[in-house]
Amino acid sequence: MSLYSVVVPVYYGEHMLDELYERLAKVFDEEIKEPFELLLVDDGSKDRSWEVMKALREKDSRVKIFQMARNFGQHPALLCGFQYVNGDFVITMDDDLQHPPEELPKMIKVMNERDDVDVILARYEGRKHNLIRKIGTRISVSMTSKMLGKDPDLEITSFRLMRRFIVDAIKDTSIHLPQIGNLLVQTSNRIINVDVHHAERAYGKSGYTMKELIKELLYDITTHSALPLMIVRNIGIFTFFVSMLLSLFYLIRYFVVGTSVQGWTSLILVMLASTGLTLLSVGILGEYLMHILDESKKMPHYVLRQKDIDPSEKTA
Repeated sequence: MSLYSVVVPVYYGEHMLDELYERLAKVFDEEIKEPFELLLVDDGSKDRSWEVMKALREKDSRVKIFQMARNFGQHPALLCGFQYVNGDFVITMDDDLQHPPEELPKMIKVMNERDDVDVILARYEGRKHNLIRKIGTRISVSMTSKMLGKDPDLEITSFRLMRRFIVDAIKDTSIHLPQIGNLLVQTSNRIINVDVHHAERAYGKSGYTMKELIKELLYDITTHSALPLMIVRNIGIFTFFVSMLLSLFYLIRYFVVGTSVQGWTSLILVMLASTGLTLLSVGILGEYLMHILDESKKMPHYVLRQKDIDPSEKTA
């Protein structure tokens, strides 16, 4: 018998938690027929999520609940849950019911059949995200594939099944803003996709706005790649050669046909362009320096406000 730890970050999930628990319990008790524990991590919700979580905890001791001091984000919430897992396998899924618990037997079956696989990532059939989320995800997958050297056909999603040693390897990471998907790719190359159904969001709207997606993408680029610096460098090399060619052209023109004082408009445009490029370069360097500063601060990924687990289990 294997124990499965299901870690769920909760953010404004008061209307979905009861159904999520009922469906998970039914799947494990009736189909998988293996023991499980459910770790719910409240990521600074301001609705009744914590009250619902406490009610579930009182109802079933397999439910462990944690409340963070503020909204730290999905990935720190997962790292918080990883500190308290007891299972041989760890599952991560969202609280919005878009990750159907009924798809877990399919993922677990593949894991049991494949000793050479460390991580299974769900690949959504008929993705139900909105257009902005779909575009942002596609761009992010393309960029991170190039930066991390991963298989571009491997889809990184938040619906995962992992062997315990993988979780143990990444839970104590000291990276300033950890991204679980990126850490998995950097930890193991034995990762595969399994096709699963993707459900409509049951309540509310996704917290992933275009602003958040762009912010996360820019962070990934400037954390895992020198691409922006290389682009600016190449622009600088190109403009240098162009300026040399133009200088040679105007020098020849001066001696052959003569010239008059002209081109004030083009001069101003060139000055504006070069100034803008300089400021862009300084901004990119500043972004990298800020990442270095953030890493040096060694701030905690999260602050745990309170928790409710069995006294016999490990504590922080």
